[in-house]
Amino acid sequence: MPDQPTDWSAELEQKALREGFAEDMGGADKVARQKGRGKLTARERIDGLLDDGSFREIGKLAGAGQYDADGKLIRSAASNFIYGQGAIAGRPVVASADDFTVRGGASDAAIYRKFIHAEKMASEFGIPLVRMIDGTGGGGSVKSLETMGYTYVPEVPGFETITKNLRTVPVVALALGPCAGLGAARVVASHYSVMVKGLSQVFTAGPAIVAPLGESLDKEGLGGSDIHTRNGVVDDEAESEADAFVRARAFLSFLPDRAGDPIHRHVTSDDPNRIDEQLLSIIPRDRNKAYSMRAIVRSVMDEGSVFEIGRKWGRASITALARLDGWPVAVIASDPSFLGGSWTADTADKVKRHVELAELFELPIVHLVDNPGFMIGLEAEKAATIRRGVETMSAIYSATVPWASVIIRKAYGVAGAAMSDHTRFQYRAAWPSGDWGSLPIDGGVEVAYQSELAASDDPAAELASIKARLAEVSSPFRTAERYGVEDIIDPRETRPFLTNFIQLAMRRA
Repeated sequence: MPDQPTDWSAELEQKALREGFAEDMGGADKVARQKGRGKLTARERIDGLLDDGSFREIGKLAGAGQYDADGKLIRSAASNFIYGQGAIAGRPVVASADDFTVRGGASDAAIYRKFIHAEKMASEFGIPLVRMIDGTGGGGSVKSLETMGYTYVPEVPGFETITKNLRTVPVVALALGPCAGLGAARVVASHYSVMVKGLSQVFTAGPAIVAPLGESLDKEGLGGSDIHTRNGVVDDEAESEADAFVRARAFLSFLPDRAGDPIHRHVTSDDPNRIDEQLLSIIPRDRNKAYSMRAIVRSVMDEGSVFEIGRKWGRASITALARLDGWPVAVIASDPSFLGGSWTADTADKVKRHVELAELFELPIVHLVDNPGFMIGLEAEKAATIRRGVETMSAIYSATVPWASVIIRKAYGVAGAAMSDHTRFQYRAAWPSGDWGSLPIDGGVEVAYQSELAASDDPAAELASIKARLAEVSSPFRTAERYGVEDIIDPRETRPFLTNFIQLAMRRA
């Protein structure tokens, strides 16, 4: 009778063998094909995202084992979903990566419990989740039905946890290849999403499925980043996978590990009382001329801290994360270089999404205002601008986080009133360039004074006289006299004004 082993070395050798098969992923040919497309493998992506040496994989042994007649393992086909715990800047995260080299990420090569457990780990331990998505992640091919021998009523295992995570922990989704069906859904079910230019596509169904509709498109034409960064399906476009990893790490640096946790102050050498002389002349005296709102945002926030989100959609408003005196804040800033800053339906949606992000993770909000109102005209009406704008206004009036507003120039109509919740204490000031009202004077004088102009011997001179009188009445100092605006500040002192706000807001942190 052979000697019985005295330890468990043989079993550990079996473990190492199986882990080796997992590290082969879809096999050398499939890995080479992945690399030939200019894409990283799933394991390279995890290494590129996380701090060096921090990844602890979970479920590495899961796969489809192949055995000989004696029950001896010949090979184990890897699962197409890799996940585990790692760290970003020393903070714990759950990271997952679809492995396109194994059946293109389709569910007929998936082990759903791994996918569900990744979501549950983030939820139950209260740590951020980063999904790196490359594949369908859905119901597999039609061909798989013959193997199964039946079909089924659709459901999405684990979607209840996906939904819960959107209310509890930061979720980042990086689209790193073609993402269809459930893969596309996993991209958009996030707080921050990124596509890689020319490398990733997102669609409900791919080109072959939509072809019978008469649409002959390739993947890029149907769902490339040029489409989805402009319609709000995803937030941002990266130039490379490495750039996508940098963006994910930056986004998470502003947020706590979970909703309800305190936000963290970063050490900064930027003087909270720094003034910028350029701000004195940055606003043109001609009210119809644009200027760079982004330059103002960069000036008043901590140097190098501004992280813009969604630059290519909803362009009349800039949304960003940034820091003030080291504290994370959510920034909303009008962009007069696009439609004069008028809110379109997409702009309203973008602002609403940003307010809700700030409210969930308790980030103070800074709003730099130059809003001439909602966009008008037939196309604006077709886009339901007023409904979507009012939904955004409701989100603003529902927000409880500390809020500061600076009126840079225009604030007109209902959209202008959406600068803040007027029923709360208004930590607010205006620049001397402030210009506000129910509607712009220039657009309403002829209508309001129609009879006077008609009766005048010189309508042009009468119109000029009326406008001169109204210019005096519309001075922001007249509003300040009535305490209609809380203060008018020197533009150069905007940063000290805002850093005082953040010090008040965070004094209990």
